[in-house]
Amino acid sequence: MNLAFEVDQAFSPEGVLSRTTEHFVPRSGQKEMALAVSHAIEGGYPLVVEASTGVGKTFSYLVPALLSGERILLSTATKALQDQLFGRDLPRLVEALELPVKTALLKGRGSYLCLHRMEMARQERFLPEGVPIRSLARVEEWSQVTRTGDLAELPGLDERSPMIPLITSTRDNCLGSQCPRSRACHVNLARREAMAADVVVINHHLFFADLAVRESGVAELLPSVRIAIFDEAHQLNETGVQFLGNNLSTGQLLDFSRDVLAAGLQLARGLVDWQEVVAATEHAARQLRLSAGKHYPGTKLRWADSVPEGLPANDWLQAMEAVHTSCLQACEALDTVSEIAPDFVRLHERAVQLAERVESFAKACPAGFVRWVDVGMQLRLVESPLDISESVKSKMLGTSGEGVKTWIFTSATLGDDEKLSWFTQPCGLEDASVLRIGSPFDYQRQAALYVPSSFPRPGDPAHPVKVAESVATWSRQLGGRTMVLTTTLRALRTIGEALVAAFTESEDPLVLVQGSMPKRALIERFREGDSLGGKGCVLVASASFWEGIDVPGDALQLVIIDKLPFPPPNDPLAEARAKMLESQGRSAFTDYFLPEAAVALKQGAGRLIRRETDQGVLVVCDSRLVSMGYGRRLIRALPPMQRLASEQALMDRLASLTRTCTRDSLPS
Repeated sequence: MNLAFEVDQAFSPEGVLSRTTEHFVPRSGQKEMALAVSHAIEGGYPLVVEASTGVGKTFSYLVPALLSGERILLSTATKALQDQLFGRDLPRLVEALELPVKTALLKGRGSYLCLHRMEMARQERFLPEGVPIRSLARVEEWSQVTRTGDLAELPGLDERSPMIPLITSTRDNCLGSQCPRSRACHVNLARREAMAADVVVINHHLFFADLAVRESGVAELLPSVRIAIFDEAHQLNETGVQFLGNNLSTGQLLDFSRDVLAAGLQLARGLVDWQEVVAATEHAARQLRLSAGKHYPGTKLRWADSVPEGLPANDWLQAMEAVHTSCLQACEALDTVSEIAPDFVRLHERAVQLAERVESFAKACPAGFVRWVDVGMQLRLVESPLDISESVKSKMLGTSGEGVKTWIFTSATLGDDEKLSWFTQPCGLEDASVLRIGSPFDYQRQAALYVPSSFPRPGDPAHPVKVAESVATWSRQLGGRTMVLTTTLRALRTIGEALVAAFTESEDPLVLVQGSMPKRALIERFREGDSLGGKGCVLVASASFWEGIDVPGDALQLVIIDKLPFPPPNDPLAEARAKMLESQGRSAFTDYFLPEAAVALKQGAGRLIRRETDQGVLVVCDSRLVSMGYGRRLIRALPPMQRLASEQALMDRLASLTRTCTRDSLPS
């Protein structure tokens, strides 16, 4: 019996999934993808699958992979999706298929409690601002009962908490085998369990971090893996670009200073003037930040020459030299006490690494890379490859001997052409087998698209104001149930503040703005909507909210996109990629900016319809979608929704959705 036959039987109306999996519905697209995955496993070749929303791609790759009996590596985009895959989808299928499979979850070290650093934090006389003693005590209490040390298990811990760096380790500050708590280390335990498992669930960040530095444990795992599956693969290129480059931040320098001071005062007080050593590094870090001047948060400064664009050369070069000098001085101080404790050996290594990074940024940017400076509360010096194709070919697909033989890449959005070239080209997968599977949803019946014709141009300062006014009108008609996706943080603030000011009546929807509370809490409150007797919600968000957000049912029925999501033309990475294409005789707009916008628009629109019973409206407040020739390509990238010709048609559609929701909520 071959794998394809077993998979076909599992997905049949009377198959094992229908008997053991709640709410299983046979879907032709789901079986088509599952059979394609099984053929790739049997043939040992790479497969790229775009499976639109509603296909059920998770089961499509899990079932053939599990039935193959091979060792499997599963990677997804975020830790939240990782937890869902490991805690819900995988156990259900393993039980349904009755397989004796051992599974393991592996995250980056920053997701696990570090017992040594927790104990060091407890001894600090002054904790950083925002870290109350009682919170640290709660972590200590939890540390006595947790087996995994995964911070996701700790209730109420905000992922933005300033306490997290105190109780977790990084590659820079981990003491490794010299740590006094190495035998009880949660990171080491997770890696040991991964090495002993048949199926290991990781995330893209961990995978690429390991490709870059061979430190996370994945490198030891890969040689024995026969199938590697990347879900939410559309994020692979940007994740790889992030990790396969080089960076240095003032935050890293300040974290290093804090660790030096804590270790020095606890373990070698009086042997070195630790305050003086730390003061020099902190002062150099702050001078480096000040040398960049005042800029709007999120500004990226091009860095093609020896000094970033627009910065005073003397100030910048002196600040960089001061950082380098302070790191070398820290090296000398730490060298004198290195025999006292392993903490000082690791701190010395960190000081050397920081000094080397400064030296690297003082040299010319390597060919095939682009360099820039991110300006915010801290300063980040970034050097990234223009694409990851060579790394994918040499470090992933080039695996030889006993390594991976089948690579599966899948997502709901991988491009807007038949070859999925938006994804395959920069990832070096032009020769992979490609499959596109459409959504089973009836978009003509379930959804509608409206493009206002009388809005200001997207670059006009009046545009976000008009968006906010319209959102207020449309969301009131619907009683909330609205998500506004913005392309910039500036528009996010403008629209969010305008809606908060406009919604003052008790019956008005509740406005939720990204950044006002943790992302998880925002989504949970938005999903509740008015189901708990509260008010419907309007969520205004940007960036990560364009994808991976699942709000099925009536809580979300209107998605509003402020403008077409083209990459900002002055972004250094986008600019460098455009120049690279132009140098190859290609069109930067046609081959880069337009496909990027198509994929992002598709992702944003994908928030609207999540189930067969969902209904809603997508509004794109950018007339270029219908007035420009390239708009036809962008519309083709969207699901085939009904088109609304006027604002009155939109209001009528929203009114019908309101009536439907009211009827559904009446007691039977």
